[in-house]
Amino acid sequence: MIMVLLTTITLTVILMFISFWLPTMYPDTEKLSPYECGFDPSGSARLPFSVRFFLVAILFLLFDLEIALLLPTPSASQLVTPLMSLLMSSLIILLLTLGLIYEWTQGGLEWAE
Repeated sequence: MIMVLLTTITLTVILMFISFWLPTMYPDTEKLSPYECGFDPSGSARLPFSVRFFLVAILFLLFDLEIALLLPTPSASQLVTPLMSLLMSSLIILLLTLGLIYEWTQGGLEWAE
């Protein structure tokens, strides 16, 4: 156990020192620019984002989490009470559908008004 710990610590320290000495950095104007793409920026990089951008991002995360919640549903059908897992999955889908309909009717998914 002590040998494994010493080997791990030694290897970690060696790799840390190599990572500081090995890379050669030659910064030029393109690397020092905020975009690193070679294009000159046409405006300020500090313009605020639209609230709609954040709304769509939150909706994307919400529906992405829905997939994570519904992923175990097929294997849950093998449980003793498969009706309960089907009921819970249907409830999640119903709540998300109602939320989507609400956002749609409120105009939250429209980019231009």
